[in-house]
Amino acid sequence: MIVTFTANPSIDRTAELDEPLLRGGVNRIRALHDGPGGKGVNVSRALHLAGVPSVAVLPSPSAHPIVAALREAGVDHRPIPVTARVRTNITLSEEDGTTTKINEPGSPLDPDGLIVLRDTLVDLARDADWVALCGSLPPGPAADWYADLVDALRPTGARIAVDTSDSPLEALGARLPGSAPDLLKPNAYELGQLTGTDGDQLEQAAEHGDFAPTVRAARAVVDRGVSYVLATLGAAGAVLASAEGAWIATPPAIVPISTVGAGDSSLAGFLLAHVRGDAPADCLRQAVAYGSAATALPGTTVPRPDQTDPGGATVIPFSG
Repeated sequence: MIVTFTANPSIDRTAELDEPLLRGGVNRIRALHDGPGGKGVNVSRALHLAGVPSVAVLPSPSAHPIVAALREAGVDHRPIPVTARVRTNITLSEEDGTTTKINEPGSPLDPDGLIVLRDTLVDLARDADWVALCGSLPPGPAADWYADLVDALRPTGARIAVDTSDSPLEALGARLPGSAPDLLKPNAYELGQLTGTDGDQLEQAAEHGDFAPTVRAARAVVDRGVSYVLATLGAAGAVLASAEGAWIATPPAIVPISTVGAGDSSLAGFLLAHVRGDAPADCLRQAVAYGSAATALPGTTVPRPDQTDPGGATVIPFSG
């Protein structure tokens, strides 16, 4: 069983545009999609479609559209009652797959709410294989709250994954190896934040077939106590590094529609492969297959297993 935690959930509204986005002009919407969002919520949705038991923990009033949407989708969830509203995030999606995101700030979480969220996660983690801490932090908790949660969850025996960015990621990095999770899932920019490298250069090098800079950066994080680093590199693919070695993956051919939630689906793919006992290379293969499938779907749609193509992803050990 996999528990996900979304500290800053949202209703995700995606507008598909007929033409390239015209700033300052009139843009016409071809289709509109609303759905429950936030990185951990997306992971739980993908796991549910794959038949993997998952519980999505999130701060939300019990009577809210995001809770109703999760219930309708059949996703097991634990809304922690708060008085603040759940934000709405807007994504503008162009025909070539270019996406523009407009995210609301999250609503503040008070100290009592933080305690209830922590205790709920610890209680659920006792029966879980993995706990995934996902996304940005709203106002209220300190930047190193994810590190605090890693420390609180460690005695439960569950493995811990973290997928975040900016200040929460940098604060977690500052507390390695003491608060090291079992898995970090950065994109190129976030891996750069962790290691002091240029994330744009990492992704550009990978796009030209040079994965060595990303592998070096991922290995540097492994050397600081993280068991697995899954670095997603957009259309170039992904890298997985651990103490056992490093692997690079290139994705199957797709027609991109929306990149929203692709990283979340990649994390779901890795976790579902890991809990069934797959080798690291096959966990990477499944991660890339899921991320690619999400990119080929509209809005915040997460893929079903039959919409993924693990055989289309090429995975090889990195030598060097």
